[in-house]
Amino acid sequence: MRFAKKRTVINVLLFSAMVAVTVLTWAGQVAGTVVHVSGPLMAKKADGSVKILARKSEVEQGDTLVAEKNTYAQIRFIDNSEITLRPDTTFKIESFAYDEAKPDADSASFDLVKGGLRSVTGLLGKRNKQKFSLKTPTATIGIRGTTFIAQYVPAAGGGAVKAPVGPSLPPGLHVSVTDGQIVMTNPGGSLNFNAGQFGYVRNNITPPIIVPVNPGLNFTPPPTFSSTSVGTGNPGSIPTRTDAVDCEVR
Repeated sequence: MRFAKKRTVINVLLFSAMVAVTVLTWAGQVAGTVVHVSGPLMAKKADGSVKILARKSEVEQGDTLVAEKNTYAQIRFIDNSEITLRPDTTFKIESFAYDEAKPDADSASFDLVKGGLRSVTGLLGKRNKQKFSLKTPTATIGIRGTTFIAQYVPAAGGGAVKAPVGPSLPPGLHVSVTDGQIVMTNPGGSLNFNAGQFGYVRNNITPPIIVPVNPGLNFTPPPTFSSTSVGTGNPGSIPTRTDAVDCEVR
């Protein structure tokens, strides 16, 4: 009896160790590389450590990337998709896996904690669009390959939210579609957006709306960054990429 109990304890310890090793291995898988960075960029690792990133630094599953004030950072993932972070952004790579020979194993899950980004998806998004997930506090964005911008502005002090007009962005999630079409959905409703349109959703229970003109959503990385920029103006003034496809925001 005593031997059986001891063996059970050993088995439990071995199983726990295997789980821990699996988690650490999964978290350490390379997801992409920093191809452009204009200032301080940090990665908070899954084990709690912090690493300063530079051009050609690798990013891994489990990393939380923090772009400091005045920092733009462009990440190219292993499927040739790109995500460019704007200044004062916190962005987590929850999972990213791509193997050309194993499409069933595709996985791309991100979390935009605060700030904004531009997304141009690649091969994974073309063959397994349902495997993409970009979480934000007000909606989950499923990416299908289109070029679009998302920016989350947190509410300050719980005050009333202004209408999405004027030079400053009100609290909520803002999107701008450069190419293709997206649909933004939350418990409050669902709405499609075409290329050249702007969208806004106040919180996770109010429906998304189309904004007739740019409410002040700017995205202008340094000229050395390869992708095009989006600035203020009317929808028709947004530059486009000819190599992009469609996307969905859920």
